[in-house]
Amino acid sequence: MRRLLWLSIAAIVSSSAASAADPGTAIDGTTAGGDRVRLYPNGRWEYVEPKKAEAQRPAVEAYDKEKSLEQGGILGFGRKIKPGDPDYNRGSLGGKSH
Repeated sequence: MRRLLWLSIAAIVSSSAASAADPGTAIDGTTAGGDRVRLYPNGRWEYVEPKKAEAQRPAVEAYDKEKSLEQGGILGFGRKIKPGDPDYNRGSLGGKSH
């Protein structure tokens, strides 16, 4: 019974490792308009041509900054509070005793 358990665990771990092989690998593709793009496993994409990629960069940096400032939400559960929301950095709700 123990042997079967260890073999099952080993099979699960090895299949998980094989399915997640190199998650950082990007895929190059072409849009319907003929633009060459690079697709990343996390859902992001960018133009392959440096001129078009440079024009896209400010929008990517703004998005990254917004995502880094979010508060809340643990493991995908709960509300994420963004800057500008009245609940952002509101401090303690218990009051201060002086």
